[in-house]
Amino acid sequence: MVKRALFISDLHLAGERPATNEQFFRFLQEEAVRADALYVLGDLFEYWAGDDELTDNRGDPLAAEVASGFKALSKEGVQVWVMHGNRDFLVGKGFFKASGAQFLDDPTVVRIAGKRVALLHGDTLCTDDEDYQAWRRIARSDAWQKEFLAKPLAARHEAIMGLREKSKEVIAAKPAEIMDVNQAAVRDVFRHLKLRHMIHGHTYRPARHEHVVDGAHCERWVLPDWYGRGGYLALDDVGPRLVSF
Repeated sequence: MVKRALFISDLHLAGERPATNEQFFRFLQEEAVRADALYVLGDLFEYWAGDDELTDNRGDPLAAEVASGFKALSKEGVQVWVMHGNRDFLVGKGFFKASGAQFLDDPTVVRIAGKRVALLHGDTLCTDDEDYQAWRRIARSDAWQKEFLAKPLAARHEAIMGLREKSKEVIAAKPAEIMDVNQAAVRDVFRHLKLRHMIHGHTYRPARHEHVVDGAHCERWVLPDWYGRGGYLALDDVGPRLVSF
């Protein structure tokens, strides 16, 4: 039974962000090790070009370091669950085998400290951003992923760098409100899953939100990103609370 769980998302770990990487490994050793379970709700990595990041000598050494960190945490008896985000949706079986982590569907319902909680990355709630949702459908398709992963790792890295630059330009031109969650989409998840608690990331707007769905009071927690100070949400018998570093 999971009595105490920690939730993180949007770490965007990358070789060019050493301070964030160091914070992550400290978090594993000092905070996560004292929990029953750690849930990573997407965008653990800034990008993931394929599981050969772990085996190809042109891959990012950080990939293997993160896998080793999760493996060590698992050996301490902590369950590690990882969900795909919009940046690292190509994380595959190779990473899970190397890390000892378990794959987490989006959405997933878990029971922690007596509460049924919906876990999502959060991008599927941002339905007002129609361009992104169209791209998401393409990038999550088997056909696109098969074609992309067939390219050499160096070519995939180059393609991802191009996509990142294009994404920055597109985001800068969009109204901020369309990149937040759609309230009707949030209510639909509560209604469909028949629960009153939700945790997600993606929007970089950490907070607790209250919703009324069919007369029932529901709460939605948004996780902090790690581009800034970073942090996590803890859930146990005391209740949920956001913790900033």
